[in-house]
Amino acid sequence: MRVGILSYPMLFQREGGLQVQVRETIAALNRLGADEAHPLQAQLVDPNRQRLDDFDLIHVFSAINGNYRLVEAASEMGVPVVLSPLLSPGWDRSSGFRARVADRLAGRLTAWNVQTSYAQTKRALQLARLVIALGEAERDAIISGFLTDPAKIRVFPNGISRHFFTSKPELFRHRTGITGPFVLMAGAINPYKNQLGLVQALAGLDLPIVLIGRVARQDQVYLETVMRSPWVRWLGELRHDDPLLASAFCAASVVALPSHGEVFPLAVLEALAAGTPVVMTDENALDLRESAFALRKVPWHDAAAQREAIQAFVAEPPEREAVRSLVEEYTWQRVASEIANCYFELDAQLRSERSQAQTLAVPAAKAADAEALDATVVTAAPEPERTLS
Repeated sequence: MRVGILSYPMLFQREGGLQVQVRETIAALNRLGADEAHPLQAQLVDPNRQRLDDFDLIHVFSAINGNYRLVEAASEMGVPVVLSPLLSPGWDRSSGFRARVADRLAGRLTAWNVQTSYAQTKRALQLARLVIALGEAERDAIISGFLTDPAKIRVFPNGISRHFFTSKPELFRHRTGITGPFVLMAGAINPYKNQLGLVQALAGLDLPIVLIGRVARQDQVYLETVMRSPWVRWLGELRHDDPLLASAFCAASVVALPSHGEVFPLAVLEALAAGTPVVMTDENALDLRESAFALRKVPWHDAAAQREAIQAFVAEPPEREAVRSLVEEYTWQRVASEIANCYFELDAQLRSERSQAQTLAVPAAKAADAEALDATVVTAAPEPERTLS
């Protein structure tokens, strides 16, 4: 089976959780595909050079940024689509209803020349043959907010690269000179991620805050505002496979992620894999059972709750091996195995549908032929009359 992986064109112009998810999924799928019993080849598709119908199946990551057109194009070509929509768990029946009303209003006001991003996402979900959610919260959002058929949704979490489980703090401490407790926040630096809110929440604690992540040009002023605190240190952007990143997760006393919303944040999984507790936004799709001893979820705008949770972890850190055990099963290979099973399941379903269609077509063709024969009346030409002369 040849699987094409697609997302929006500017995906790899920066580094983040989705980029890691796509790369790691492709690599893990190809490792599985080496098995002769279930041959599978996955690759990024270049839509400028390759046709979608060159592939047996298309897997689209993210339902936004115009990706609904990819799903439409593949569907028009008869290529089945698997969609990982990566939707905010904040969608529910109420917000979905309001979005549909707004979409209809925008359409009527513009003679249906304007379409909302909600409508585009909903269309992608409708056309996809299979939808993969990262957690139960995202699954509920897909069903309630976008009225998607629950029967075609599967739930598989993200994986974690193995080097986070074996990371050590020494490299970070040697490079930075930070030897005491500190709070780490890894991710893009912008108001949505809420670094400034974290700095304000921890004001007066004399607790260093280390930031790792890319800052866009339009957010430079925001970074400057955050850096006014003498307790903030920014290390810039680090590649996902940089040993310094894994070491930073291990060295930190607490990893914080007080953003406005997350789907299934890799940074949280990687921190737990390194044995470090996490304080994060309660707007997320991550659900780890019996994790309260190492994972606290608080509202992104509740500075007092953030401060209290971080202080508690700094004062009494949980045992690292117990923290790691929360996510020990979250490997990319396991996730890829479950995704590959979905691919083969969908392929078998499509073959069955085609076989049934062909079976039904044969009797129909025979019946049509019989009707045509019955309608054809063949008459012999009359012999000319004979006369005696």
